Order: sequence, then C-alpha cells, then structure tokens
Amino acid sequence: MNDTKITSPVYNRVRIDGPTRLSELPLCGKINLRGNPRNKQFLTATASVLGMVPPIQPNTRHMGSTTTLFWLGPDEWLCHCEISQTETLIADLRSGLDGLHCAVVEVSDYYTVLRLDGSHSAALLSRACPLDLHPSVFGKGACAQTRFGHASIFLHKISNAPSFEIQVRWSFAEYVWDYLVSGMRALAASD
Repeated sequence: MNDTKITSPVYNRVRIDGPTRLSELPLCGKINLRGNPRNKQFLTATASVLGMVPPIQPNTRHMGSTTTLFWLGPDEWLCHCEISQTETLIADLRSGLDGLHCAVVEVSDYYTVLRLDGSHSAALLSRACPLDLHPSVFGKGACAQTRFGHASIFLHKISNAPSFEIQVRWSFAEYVWDYLVSGMRALAASD
C-alpha cells in the first residue's frame, strides 16, 4: 500500500493547539505480526528484517531508526514503519518466516494515529479510559490495548511529559476526536 493519498475520516480536522494539543499524525505503515517468541528461527528472521527482536515484556515497545515494534499480546506485535517501507518489509518478513507458523498482515489503512499532549492530556484520556495513566504506572514507552468510551484503542505514551499516541480504527476516529475536543472545551471553560 503506497498510496499516500488515502485519508482517514479526521484528515480535514484542524489541529487543536493550546495547553493541550490534538492532531492526527501522517499515515504510517502498520504491520500486524504473529508468531512464537520461543522459536529462535522466528526471532532471528524478525530481527534480520526489522533490526530488532519483538518485545516479550507485556505493554512495551522496541524502537529502531525507522521501525517500532509494539507488544500486543504473547504472540502478537504491531510494527510501525515509514509508509514507503511497508510492502518491502512485508515481503521480507514473509520470505524470512516462510515455513513457520506465523502471520504477517498489513493494517496501514485500518488505523489512524492521533497525538494528544499537554498538561491535561492524561486527565482527558482518563475521562473515558480505564487504564491507570499515572506516570509511575504508565510511563514513557508504555503501550496497551484498551477502551476509550465505546472505542477500542491502542494507547502509547511517547514521552515522560504527558504525551500520548492514540491508535484507533478509522470507523471510530471521529468519535474519539470529538470526545477529546469536547473534553478540551470543558477543561478550557473551567480554567
């Protein structure tokens, strides 16, 4: 999928700036990877293609120069990469993992990624997300599949400052965006 003209439902939304900021990140490549982390051949082939082995500690990520691997489950990861690399990485992963019980699936146009940062970002997320987002519990690099209101999301804390990436299915992108903007307005009115 190299068509960078594909746009999400919130593509035309204007970035929100202020004490808390909300924006949609540019489209990136996303690859869902399934396999057995106890299989040395799986780990070796994955590291050969992506430059890193998949993280095995729950709710963590490994970052390379052009790719990031997020832990989704004991045998499932999500790879973010440059959109132009997606097809090559998929072909190389499938070739390197040939004969192994695994799966490599492109999901680039299934999810969009929203960035929420600023002083009230954790409080905004806590309005509809059941995770404990206190920095001592959900610190830099933490990631988890969770809920935000009625939407399933994948949440990633990208820095020690309150800064999050919210990955959401395109079908729920407008819902999550509007929910966050409503909360931002309520916070601004109470200040």
